[in-house]
Amino acid sequence: MPPTTFSENLPQTVRILAALSVILAATALYILGAQPIAVGLFPSPWDKLAHLLVFGMLGAAVGIASGSHGWRLTLRCVTGAIAVGVMDELHQAFLPGRSASWSDLAADAAGGLLGAAALRAVHKFGAGRFFRHR
Repeated sequence: MPPTTFSENLPQTVRILAALSVILAATALYILGAQPIAVGLFPSPWDKLAHLLVFGMLGAAVGIASGSHGWRLTLRCVTGAIAVGVMDELHQAFLPGRSASWSDLAADAAGGLLGAAALRAVHKFGAGRFFRHR
């Protein structure tokens, strides 16, 4: 029997919950990002770290929801993070006190890569044993 990948071992319920968390996170970014408190919430350079971590989790959730593995998992994690990042940056361009930034979008993409790397590490270093094997 060929070895199974991390995403193949995940039950459908976990994948659905991951998809819902992506929708919830994108909605929260949109709504909370429009609040006055969001202006200057994280000063530079800490804002890039915040982007990296938030979009790392979001990218990992996209990867889990996709059920992909290998290079497709990485592609979906990064693409999902960039898609939500573009939405966020476009939204910020129209908000008072906020501005869109290519460097923020780059941090979002790096977060997507971080999410993919985290999923691969979790599978490689033993978390796969906690999931059912086919």
